[in-house]
Amino acid sequence: MTQDFGKMMRDAQKSLQKMQADMSKVQDDLKFITIEGSSGGGAVKVTCNGQTEFISVKIKPEAVDPNDVETLEDLVLAAVKDASQRTQQLIADKTGSITKGLNLPPGLGF
Repeated sequence: MTQDFGKMMRDAQKSLQKMQADMSKVQDDLKFITIEGSSGGGAVKVTCNGQTEFISVKIKPEAVDPNDVETLEDLVLAAVKDASQRTQQLIADKTGSITKGLNLPPGLGF
């Protein structure tokens, strides 16, 4: 029984090390993936990488109305939220196969 437990612990350690290596690779890969969020039919576009670091904001001239700054602010915020949601989904998709079957609680940071 002790030998079985020792083998089980070694196997678990190997699995954990593989999972950590796989997760590290995914996190490195995510640095080089870009995700675009948009709003206003493409009037405002926000780009971030797979680590949710925002890279650029593009605003079409017709979206800029000095008499209606509030609408532009709303469009920028909506584009940022869109990019963020798309990025979170990408991260979940990429890491899901690694953590599948572990029954981790939601929001654990993977």
